[in-house]
Amino acid sequence: MKLTTSQALIRFLDQQYVERDGIQHKFFAGCFGIFGHGNVGGIGQALFEYPAFTYYQARNEQAMVHTAAAYSRMKDRLSTFVCTSSIGPGATNMLTAAAAATINRLPVLLLPGDIFAGRHVDPVLQQLEYPTSADVSVNDCFRPVSRYWDRINRPEQLIASLMQAMRVLTSPAETGAVTLCLPQDVQAEAYDFPKELFERRVWYIPRPLPDGELIQRAVARIRAARHPMIVAGGGVIYGGATDALQAFVDATGIPIAETFAGKGSLPYHDLHQLGAVGATGTEGANAISAKADLVIGIGTRYSDFTTASKTAFQNPAVSFININIAEFDAHKQAGLALTGDARATLRALLEKLEGYRVDAAYEAEVAAYNRSWDEKVTLAYHPESDLRLSQAEVIGLVNDFAAPKDVVVCAAGSLPGDLHKLWRTADPKGFHLEYGYSCMGYEIAGGLGVKMADRGREVYVMVGDGSYLMMSSEIVTSIQEDHKLTIILINNNGFASIGGLSKSLGTEGFGTQYRARDEGSGQLDGDLLPVDLAKNAESLGAAVIRATNAVSFSEALRQAKLNDKTTVIYVETATERKMAGYGHAWWEVPLAAVSESASVQQAHQQSVSQKAKQRLHI
Repeated sequence: MKLTTSQALIRFLDQQYVERDGIQHKFFAGCFGIFGHGNVGGIGQALFEYPAFTYYQARNEQAMVHTAAAYSRMKDRLSTFVCTSSIGPGATNMLTAAAAATINRLPVLLLPGDIFAGRHVDPVLQQLEYPTSADVSVNDCFRPVSRYWDRINRPEQLIASLMQAMRVLTSPAETGAVTLCLPQDVQAEAYDFPKELFERRVWYIPRPLPDGELIQRAVARIRAARHPMIVAGGGVIYGGATDALQAFVDATGIPIAETFAGKGSLPYHDLHQLGAVGATGTEGANAISAKADLVIGIGTRYSDFTTASKTAFQNPAVSFININIAEFDAHKQAGLALTGDARATLRALLEKLEGYRVDAAYEAEVAAYNRSWDEKVTLAYHPESDLRLSQAEVIGLVNDFAAPKDVVVCAAGSLPGDLHKLWRTADPKGFHLEYGYSCMGYEIAGGLGVKMADRGREVYVMVGDGSYLMMSSEIVTSIQEDHKLTIILINNNGFASIGGLSKSLGTEGFGTQYRARDEGSGQLDGDLLPVDLAKNAESLGAAVIRATNAVSFSEALRQAKLNDKTTVIYVETATERKMAGYGHAWWEVPLAAVSESASVQQAHQQSVSQKAKQRLHI
């Protein structure tokens, strides 16, 4: 078939399917794009000519990749979007979201426009002109944040490259951002492509098991442990392993704690559920982490928040069993690496653990922590007065109002830590936090992806003023595509999370409040800025409801649910009630070793004492 490179690419992508557990899904749900001179005549023309592959108009290139990644996460990585941009700034705008997708192990396909392969008109508009190599462009920046990267300099190169791209995108172990750079001239160049390239192709997603000997060794370790615990990560949910985990926990009594991505692996009210683990962990999760002699990590990459910067697991005899589809993650913490599918591996372990159960006293201790934490959450949710709400109280009002299958979306700031501890998650898809990259600006774009993946769920996007100001553009896209979001816009006049961290480091919140520059001091310590974010959201087409206290906020939630378009509930919060850190709830950040400030000196001394508790786990 004589087609342009772009036409062949779109036709191919439209015929890609995946199959898992006997169920087939179309892999690509369509293409997000913003057109410029670097892609309008190539990919843009192909999409125009082939409307079966739905085109979605975005407002920001970074945002559209966030939307694609969020969609993919809701679909358990069995479906995603293509994202196309022009050359230069359109392409590099996607870099941040590409990094987020790769870090979070989520598939997205990026098609950035590129310089002319023919080079006869160099330097073209927006060309970098790297002086020591003519084949380098700004798109080379995608190499370290992509799981597969290629530049298509001739049309026929597309055939082999597409096969590699799909191999990576559909691999649970290797997936992430895939980037195919498309020089402008090559996009529009014609070639006689083989017809077989455009036939329906099904990529099978297997559920591999670890080696049998390793299963036996894991069983022996579990039987020998007195205080085992499970750390459930995102792989539990992506692998459809929540039912298998429930069966495993019910049979063995082994308690679980959850990472950000793994929250919802077990319902919050299950008495084996300890809740959030690590730096933002609950009292019970961190107490059990400190005494555990065996940690079974399932689908987790053991980030520093999960391990409390390597201070969480304090038992001198602690060892690790890691169930992970990715060998790279399975070997972390010097663990016994059960490289395989989470659901299949849990079932294989359970079959060989017949008759095993943890000690009754240990199980009762865990249940007591579960009940105690639920009481603490209730207390945090209860408004202290009729005046301005705290952040925890806002979370409580939303959580109590939301249905079990509704979804909360967040990414950065102080909200994720509170949500990790406080949100009562009853459904595996009910908690959607981007905390691998903690990317400010993800929230609204990510919420759009969640809603596109499942229109039947109400989506509550919780975003602070700092993140909102970085990226709120996809409010417009949500209205254009009729995907209603409820956005809880919390204004605390600055970067509250980093402000709190700054104070803990002795630097008094420097540079974290939204204040005018004072003429006298010359510093940013004047009056609060007179910015009306509610009016801004309204100007983007959203319905806006202002709330001031618990009564008006509850009424706003009811009204938002009745609305048929994206609604922003705007609320200004008071200084939040801080929940104390529990046990080894520490996170290492750099501290000045030398300072004339007494507060910095004190913070440094505290950091030194915490670092003394760090374990290498080798």
